[in-house]
Amino acid sequence: MDFTLFIDHNTCIRCGKCVRVCPAHIFSLADSKAKVQVNHPETCIKCGHCVAVCHTDSVKHSVFPPEKVHPIDREFLPSPQQVMLLIRSRRSNRAFSRTPVPENYLDSILEAAHRAPTASNQQEVEFTLITDPDKLQKIIEITAQVFAEKVHRINNPVIRFALKTASPSTYRMVSMLNTLVESVKDGKDPILRGATSLIFIHARKDFHYGSIDCNLAYQNGSLMAESLGVSQFYTGFVCRAILEDKKRRINKLLGIEGEIYAGLALGMPSFKYPNYIDKKKISVKKL
Repeated sequence: MDFTLFIDHNTCIRCGKCVRVCPAHIFSLADSKAKVQVNHPETCIKCGHCVAVCHTDSVKHSVFPPEKVHPIDREFLPSPQQVMLLIRSRRSNRAFSRTPVPENYLDSILEAAHRAPTASNQQEVEFTLITDPDKLQKIIEITAQVFAEKVHRINNPVIRFALKTASPSTYRMVSMLNTLVESVKDGKDPILRGATSLIFIHARKDFHYGSIDCNLAYQNGSLMAESLGVSQFYTGFVCRAILEDKKRRINKLLGIEGEIYAGLALGMPSFKYPNYIDKKKISVKKL
């Protein structure tokens, strides 16, 4: 075991909170007069719940020394109304200016994304930040190339007939993809829309929860970007191209060995939206 975990019984008040929050069920408390016991610490997933919940600092975990434990001043937390307004105002604003996103903003967005929950606290999510204009352009070109190859395949008379019958939605997509490919050939950017920064979120190929964890990270990063006044959108076209590209051209370009599951295109806005609009009526099944 590469860490130590114990209870300081001189300060522990036996409240049992560590027992209740531990996902690995490491702690036990027979009754209010007994001492908290640590059982099978080797099963600890190092989530830090026990340290974070203990207001007497009695849980001693070597992974979380005092300098890694920070008090929360809840007076500074946003109200539910403020959080909801942030969520309602978030839009996929693709109207970027040429002003680069400040480095400290990018750092905050990355930290927010990194702090998203992960399966069993494995924290296998990794990030690649691209600000090099040449690499951004190459990503646009590779995405268009992958779609051009897809359009070429679909335009085979036999495949086209089969798709038109079996998958009309895929067949209708051909026209959109072809327009996108031609736009890139004309020197336009319908893919990243002039974004000055791009964050790819990826994980090991053999990590079963990679897609879920990466997209949770994306959502955190997206909301942090919104709070900073940074425009952003999910790179759906690029992620789709990455999924379909057997040659893994974007992975090779960036030296990413794992699987890219999400992407966040970023830029400073040319303008901000003054309004938010209602979405269609929510569909909820209550049981």
